[in-house]
Amino acid sequence: MCLNESFHDTPLLRLSGKNTNMAESNFVDYVKIYCRSGKGGRGSTHMRRVKYNPTGGPDGGDGGRGGHIILRGNRNYWTLLHLRYQRHVFAENGGNGSRNRSSGKDGADKIIEVPCGTVVYNAETGEYLCDVTEDGQEIILLKGGRGGLGNWNFKTATRQAPRFAQPGEPMIEMTIILELKLLADVGLVGFPNAGKSTLLSKISAAKPKIADYPFTTLEPNLGIVSYKNDKSFVMADIPGIIEGASEGKGLGLRFLRHIERNSLLLFMIPADSNDIRKEYDILLGELTNFNPELLDKQKVLAVTKSDMLDEELIKEIIPTLPDIPYVFISSFTGQGIEELKDVLWKELNDESNRLTDKTDSIAHRSKDMTRMKQEMAEEGEDEDFEFEYIDEDEEDFADDWADEDDYEDDEDDRK
Repeated sequence: MCLNESFHDTPLLRLSGKNTNMAESNFVDYVKIYCRSGKGGRGSTHMRRVKYNPTGGPDGGDGGRGGHIILRGNRNYWTLLHLRYQRHVFAENGGNGSRNRSSGKDGADKIIEVPCGTVVYNAETGEYLCDVTEDGQEIILLKGGRGGLGNWNFKTATRQAPRFAQPGEPMIEMTIILELKLLADVGLVGFPNAGKSTLLSKISAAKPKIADYPFTTLEPNLGIVSYKNDKSFVMADIPGIIEGASEGKGLGLRFLRHIERNSLLLFMIPADSNDIRKEYDILLGELTNFNPELLDKQKVLAVTKSDMLDEELIKEIIPTLPDIPYVFISSFTGQGIEELKDVLWKELNDESNRLTDKTDSIAHRSKDMTRMKQEMAEEGEDEDFEFEYIDEDEEDFADDWADEDDYEDDEDDRK
């Protein structure tokens, strides 16, 4: 599926009530859907009975396999918008076996296209289920039921006419949460109006919204930063966080999930701050409240708006900075931008900063149910799905004998 098809197939709706702003945004990174795999078809109990061979024995075929629910990574998607209005995903049931050892048709699989970086959780328990990180990667989320064996499988020397068969395995149903966590090398962390979006616009082709008021950025932005010798790395700009964000102030911490995959965190604090070290500690504390494992990531400090400082002020500020690599930059004049790229590239390629299983564990941890309920309420996904399952394929076992009865009626007519 291409990107254009995804937009044409997506209904354009305007939601009312809570979470209206997120509903109107094209960036959707949190969706709750109900999935159900197909049930296996039942085996047939048909008995072969044709002219000149009235005791042909069992010839009931096997039932078909139920369809799987499959997740597939698609690099043409950058959001979960196409799934916001597709809340029920059902795979096809397997067909029943029939006469002449004919197996039932396998149910069609249901493939859910998701952006690379999508993590799946059980909506009822918060358990981590799987993660789709590569384009074309397919993961069977829910397996379809196996088809039941027909009666011919149970024929033996002492049981030559078995009149029973296996039913198909039942379907599997589950309500899941799809959560998008952007794949980037560097994540920008800072208070509102710290210059994050301005920096991203200066060193990449990204065009985030920039204005002189807080919370200009309401959704994450990605940019590819060009480096020397045709090298590059990906930078993610997330909305600013404030003190008390873990308690729901400002935009909360909902966007911090997008830096869980980043291998490096770039803290951005303006040079005109009253206490740079104190603001750094506040940001670090909010990250700790969200996920303490984020503290294990490599960190770099960028002191922004440094064009307001002279050499003496810079020398006075340096002793007060935290013990991490730092750069004084100005997106307006270009001061320190190339030096910042050098520092970021060096830290990204440092052996101690290679992506390891530790990084995966940060993004793959199971969710705390209390926090997950709060997240679902913020996203407008806390409503329970109501549905009634009607088994349209269920048939009476006597139907297997319908053809046989018709044959006996024809025999009586010929006599």
